[in-house]
Amino acid sequence: MDDTGGRFSLRVPQEPLLLMYRVYKYVLPDVSAELAKLRSAAERIPDAELRAQALASMEAKRFHCQGGAVYAAADPDMRHVLIPLIVALQTISDYLDNLCDRSTSLDPDDFRLLHRAMLDAVDPTSPLTDYYAYRNERDDGGYLHMLVETCRQCVSRLPSFAVVQPYVTELVGLYGDLQVYKHIRFDLRESRLLEWWALHRDRCPQLSWNEFAAAAGSTLGMFALFLAASRPGLTDEAARTFRDAYFPHVCGLHILLDYLIDQEEDREGGDLNFCRYYDSQETLVRRIGAIAANARRDVRRLPAHRFHRLIIEGLLALYLSDPKVRSQADVRRVSRLLLRNSPMTRLFLLVNSKWIRIRNV
Repeated sequence: MDDTGGRFSLRVPQEPLLLMYRVYKYVLPDVSAELAKLRSAAERIPDAELRAQALASMEAKRFHCQGGAVYAAADPDMRHVLIPLIVALQTISDYLDNLCDRSTSLDPDDFRLLHRAMLDAVDPTSPLTDYYAYRNERDDGGYLHMLVETCRQCVSRLPSFAVVQPYVTELVGLYGDLQVYKHIRFDLRESRLLEWWALHRDRCPQLSWNEFAAAAGSTLGMFALFLAASRPGLTDEAARTFRDAYFPHVCGLHILLDYLIDQEEDREGGDLNFCRYYDSQETLVRRIGAIAANARRDVRRLPAHRFHRLIIEGLLALYLSDPKVRSQADVRRVSRLLLRNSPMTRLFLLVNSKWIRIRNV
């Protein structure tokens, strides 16, 4: 894949009809098959709490894997690598998030060691370790190691993974940092996040601390880099362009939308929510709108940029069509404002998002 896209750009679906054809034909069936295998493994976890959280992560967050695996629609010939990789890494992310959210521990060392699994998953040379060493629940029957090894085997089959690995590791590292600071004692979370933001604010001066934290919480930049690595001949400059096109704006949009629809749920659970740090709903709408506009601008530098624009419109369609929106008056109002004057592409994806949800019920 050369920097201008070359033959690769001709393979990538840049219109919604072709994208959704590949999603229904390849992506959804393959994701279902991968999740069925992982569910079978999770059901054999000896520890009851670890088993419950592993199964819950797949049941409640199935759409995370489906959405992430859309990147495989850009290169169906490599879907046998991309889909197992994306599903395994996203499953690690969702499982660990459950362990931290519903944790019997508030130990930052515990959270840091758990998320070492994601770093090891994208580094085939690193030794595996006991990721549960700082917690009481430890016997997963090899489940987390299996997920890590699946990722490592897959990245080893990506022709240009060595080129993207530093950028993937960087994003995984930021993701792990965020998970540590957002799950520690509630009275320490904001101060630790602000200290962490101070280390990175020069990189993203256009963002507030909560917007940077949201960007760090997305796995989409990692998946875009996997896609870039699926073709031989990728240059470091092209890999860096992919990273910069996704982080921070596409990634930030992704997680701000996720937090937007989860506000009521997070309030009830006492969980930190980055959308609650805006001084008004009007500011929230303005900032999400600005980040979406920057995301659209950023992806224009990519080969086959219309595919990545479809990803952005798909994010808006997926999250703003979620049933959680209907039960929250403020979120409904924000959703209507964000969808105002929606292009036909987004409306098409909105209908498909609702249909995919019906299929998952």
